[in-house]
Amino acid sequence: MTQPPPSRVDWTVSSRLVAYAAACAAMEARVDAIIAGRAPELVWLLEHPPLYTAGTSANPADLLSPGRFPVHRTGRGGQFTYHGPGQRVAYVMLDVGRRFGDVRAYVAWLEAWIVETLAALGVEGEIRAGRVGVWVRRAAGSGGHDKVAAIGVRLRRWVSWHGLSLNVAPDLEHFSGIVPCGVRDQGVTSLAALGVPTGMAGVDRVLRAAFVRRLGAVCEVEPPAMATMAPASAAP
Repeated sequence: MTQPPPSRVDWTVSSRLVAYAAACAAMEARVDAIIAGRAPELVWLLEHPPLYTAGTSANPADLLSPGRFPVHRTGRGGQFTYHGPGQRVAYVMLDVGRRFGDVRAYVAWLEAWIVETLAALGVEGEIRAGRVGVWVRRAAGSGGHDKVAAIGVRLRRWVSWHGLSLNVAPDLEHFSGIVPCGVRDQGVTSLAALGVPTGMAGVDRVLRAAFVRRLGAVCEVEPPAMATMAPASAAP
């Protein structure tokens, strides 16, 4: 029997910083509602206050400054990463089984979404074999790559949560408290460090346009009702 097409995808943006634990609770509730057929799929864009997260593969030795920021243990895949103001976090709650068939195809789709977004901003993003995320080459002659976007996902009954983070204009020095994603021989960068003249609102517009081209129209909705913190990054 042919399955019905996936339901609509809601799209929402939080304009204030969102506490990590509160965001995880809201995501989990939405995933349960999607599984039960009580809510559409959702893409949620937000920023967090400064913090570190540890994925299921995190090596304790990669937390270099344990007392610097709060550390949140999380069920997503991956290792240590940083979240903070100036970084666009996209929590993506989709029916992976129906839309992509398997987890690897879904992760590849997330990477391709970021690469397409970066291209629209004049940045050449790269996928590197054996290393999840999106990278950019350093200046000619210097060699190596820097990571501009990280990916960490979790599935419950084939519905995804967590997602990706794109460095727009965070304080890159905050990454020095960890070994980002367990990679010691490369660095991290941001759109601001690459000289891309765009704010968060501009990045959001490009992210949304690329998403729509790749997966179809979205429906803009209000963010989950929850406690937020300070205003998020100002954008032009």
